[in-house]
Amino acid sequence: MTSFETIKYDVRNGIALIIFNRPKVLNAMNRRMWLEIADAINRASDDSEVKVLIFAGEGRAFSTGADLKESPKRTQEEYREYLCVLQRISRVIIDFPKPTIAAINGYALGSGYELALACDIRIAAEDARIGSPEARVSSSVTGGATRLLVDLVGPGKAKELLFTTEYISGAEAARIGLVNKTVAGERLMEEALSLGRKIAPHSALSMRLIKKGINMSREVSLSALMDYEIEACLSAVFSDERKARIKEFEERKRM
Repeated sequence: MTSFETIKYDVRNGIALIIFNRPKVLNAMNRRMWLEIADAINRASDDSEVKVLIFAGEGRAFSTGADLKESPKRTQEEYREYLCVLQRISRVIIDFPKPTIAAINGYALGSGYELALACDIRIAAEDARIGSPEARVSSSVTGGATRLLVDLVGPGKAKELLFTTEYISGAEAARIGLVNKTVAGERLMEEALSLGRKIAPHSALSMRLIKKGINMSREVSLSALMDYEIEACLSAVFSDERKARIKEFEERKRM
């Protein structure tokens, strides 16, 4: 396990884990945590053995969002620089070429919640508390949340959640499509790892191309997307990985 100050990073059988590790402050996110998250993401990206990346929180929370103790100490330009770091890392997570999973326990608020939105798949504990308190404290959402949230729940529900600053349970989040599924809290990591193990054996190239296409679908025409699909399929079908997998498939059939 690699040593960090604000997170834990570990790799288990092709699954990388980034665990927010400031449990005494419910994993509130300061600048150091964001930079350590970026470092860990880079390690997961560079490690060919890593097929899936899971984000989780130590203790009673996924993350309660920005550490408000830091905010009063920043000038406007320092705050802008902090927000640019946050946005850059959010983009890295959105575009990360490997599948990402957020395992949401306890509170997932503000920028912690927004990080979960940037992941491909979200699993929540049934009693998780998920929400955006920004309007309550004269702030605004970041991490692409104004787009990511609308994509998941629609503009009307997104506005309701952001305007009311209401915290919803994991069960309610699943009902409205904000998370993929919920489980009992004690089974959360087991479920996230189980899902990771279902994904990890499959073609990394295929998943990277599929993820890129899904992300592109938000921004390009159907015609342009279908042109991309042709080139993506050809690059996969004529890859060395495809040849090896077809060979393995044929050998299994003969057994």
